Amino acid sequence: MQNIATLAFGPVPSRRLGRSLGINNIPPKTCTYSCVYCQVGKTTDLTVERQAFYKPEELTREVRRKINEVTARDERIDYLTFVPDGEPTLDLNISKEISSLKQTGIPIAVITNASLLWQDCVREDLQKADLISLKVDAVSEDLWRKVNRPHKDLRLKIVLEGIRKFTETFRGTLVSETMLIGNIDYGDEFQRIAGFLAELKNLNKAYISIPIRPPTENWVKRAKEEVINAAFQVFSIKLGASRVECLMGYEGNAFASTGNVEEDLLSITAVHPMREEAVKNFLESADADWQVVEALLSENKLVELEYEGNTYYMRKLPNGIRS
Repeated sequence: MQNIATLAFGPVPSRRLGRSLGINNIPPKTCTYSCVYCQVGKTTDLTVERQAFYKPEELTREVRRKINEVTARDERIDYLTFVPDGEPTLDLNISKEISSLKQTGIPIAVITNASLLWQDCVREDLQKADLISLKVDAVSEDLWRKVNRPHKDLRLKIVLEGIRKFTETFRGTLVSETMLIGNIDYGDEFQRIAGFLAELKNLNKAYISIPIRPPTENWVKRAKEEVINAAFQVFSIKLGASRVECLMGYEGNAFASTGNVEEDLLSITAVHPMREEAVKNFLESADADWQVVEALLSENKLVELEYEGNTYYMRKLPNGIRS
């Protein structure tokens, strides 16, 4: 059991959530999955049994104390986010905690792997949250078991059906996240995932991400730019490009105008790979020429990719790693 003082942390910058104050409502490392890419290490308590880990009043009191500390420093908090070292919906008290913290007036987010949404009580417990992020790394059995390594009692068909049911009733902001890793043959999985996401009710955004911190398993590498771009294009066709973004470790507002054409272009292509004609239009509107792109390519900050007969430009992955 962790110290009560560690139940709230941050705020930390988040592309999805702005300034996020984290809530660690699960003891480390208690989860329904043991994902190969997890940044906080291998799951030590692999379980699907929901428990009351902390007294709701203790957790909410600690979060409120942290809020007071942060606001006393004139720092902004955009979201209170349940993002523990495990699966947050394993917490039997999460509904009570959400209800109590809603009284602060700060929006509530929950980052979940969605593995327990097949349970009616879990779907009900999350209804009062303002934003839910659902993990959908795979919709094929073999890949799901290889990447997410679920508890033996979980069944993918039931997990996916639980996600469908939840999206039919949740009225807050709903996003999905799909983690891509190297050394994986995705085959037609992007088409399958995108097709599943396209069927979900009220999905606002589908994020495509890569590991940006040391993973649990040493064999796990970041997906190549070509793989990320392929996933982005497939997702965009199924969902619409405005509903798809890439998360590659560059925090902040990707579309904020800096007055610097190079920085603006790198920010956009870190989130949305751009077709050649789109880049040309962007440069024309910024009164800049193609030399900007040539310079970024020569400096290894931008990469040129081919996909289905079109040329795309994408920001180089962090640290230049393309494994």
